[in-house]
Amino acid sequence: MNSTTLPADAARERATTGDDPHCYETDLPARLDRLPWGRFHTLLVMALGITWLLDGLEVTLAGSVAGALKDSPVLHLTNAEVGLAGGMYIAGAVLGALFFGWLTDRIGRRKMFFLTLAVYISATAATAFAWNMWSFMLFRFLTGAGIGGEYSAINSTIQEFTPARFRGWVDLGINGTFWVGAALGAVGSVILLDPDILGGDMGWRLCFGIGAALGLVILLMRLWLPESPRWLMIHNRPKEALAIIDDIEARFRREGHELSSVDHLPKMRLRGRDHTPLNEVFHTLFNVHRRRAIVSLSLLTSQAFFYNAIFFTYALVLTDFYDVPSENVGWYILPFALGNFCGPLLLGRLFDHVGRRVMISGTYIISGVLLTLSGYLFQQEMLDATQQTLAWMVIFFFASAAASSAYLTVAETFPLEIRALAIAVFYAFGTGLGGIVGPLLFGQLIESAERSNVFIGYLIGAALMVGAGLVQAFWGVAAERQPLESVAAPLSQVDEVPRTA
Repeated sequence: MNSTTLPADAARERATTGDDPHCYETDLPARLDRLPWGRFHTLLVMALGITWLLDGLEVTLAGSVAGALKDSPVLHLTNAEVGLAGGMYIAGAVLGALFFGWLTDRIGRRKMFFLTLAVYISATAATAFAWNMWSFMLFRFLTGAGIGGEYSAINSTIQEFTPARFRGWVDLGINGTFWVGAALGAVGSVILLDPDILGGDMGWRLCFGIGAALGLVILLMRLWLPESPRWLMIHNRPKEALAIIDDIEARFRREGHELSSVDHLPKMRLRGRDHTPLNEVFHTLFNVHRRRAIVSLSLLTSQAFFYNAIFFTYALVLTDFYDVPSENVGWYILPFALGNFCGPLLLGRLFDHVGRRVMISGTYIISGVLLTLSGYLFQQEMLDATQQTLAWMVIFFFASAAASSAYLTVAETFPLEIRALAIAVFYAFGTGLGGIVGPLLFGQLIESAERSNVFIGYLIGAALMVGAGLVQAFWGVAAERQPLESVAAPLSQVDEVPRTA
């Protein structure tokens, strides 16, 4: 697009440099960051952040219906196969994140958060009609693919719209809604698995229908959302990006907000591009930003093992070691979910004010130490089912904030052009290493019926969390309250953006 195609009032957004028609100046990132928190941001968070609720619902259902799946006259799953189903879900999430993450950077955020949601709705609805073990595994794989793709599209979109000074607590708070979905899944499973209501084969099938119904509502909520102006900006479409920013600012003024002048906002000079070649993507991730890559991989791998190993198999621990009836397992997830939800919500602001290094490393290390202590008590048979649940509640108060900060770290520390794919790559590596191995390992350990074996699994998870916390303490980036373009300069940038306090 040539600069002469732009209206006069947009001239400041595009100034050709020499003979290059794709090079222009813009202050769009600064205009987004200067906005106060408003209704636009709240609606954006509700429409996009609800993805975590869906993931929480799916993961909880997988655990809560484990007993029903074993008793199903159609499926007859063993403990190891329940763990395998969890692994299939994670494998789908890994591959879905990579494929859809690549597409998100290439064709846009908005198209992908509709496509990935459609995949999720279709697959989770199909799970309710599974006719044997392998069809169940396939549909769980496809459900995971939809959720994995959502993570890439949604994380990048929310990061790119949220003003810098709110980015930490908003991101952590949104991730915390995973546990609203967890609670919903727990309550739904208790009701639908109750033999006096439905129970049996019909109960677990209707449980998976909850996600499909919610997904259809979310699809409608997203219809009003615009494309990310930052994505449009680097794809040589500044006129469309400017129109979206102007519309957002007009909304704020209609709501009574007074916006500061744009005259003195910092500008940046970009050279628009159609796409970023994969060789440049991986050179940037693993050469230019090698330390950031190690930090991201450490954080995501450790939290994936920690969470998925415990959460996908917590129902088996309750039923096999504490003799909790499978139809009552859902009640035990409620205090567990409460601790996980409150952690990011109450600690989130500290990540913006105390700082990323201290808070991320601190929550990781505390989580690992607490899991070691509770694992020892479990091994010594010093806890009953209620006490075990309370121990998990305290541990995951910190671990939930830690896990949420891992996604925040990846989303804000890599350049705009590769943000979605960076999220996908590290999510895939981390979840593939930690999230698939964890449920499979714990399924086997629980199958042994030996508390000492399960304790070994807890020690592995604790060691990974403490190690990741130390990596973050030494190599983590102090990204709090900084514009995304200051934390990681866009690959298309041809000059520097000044940092702000």
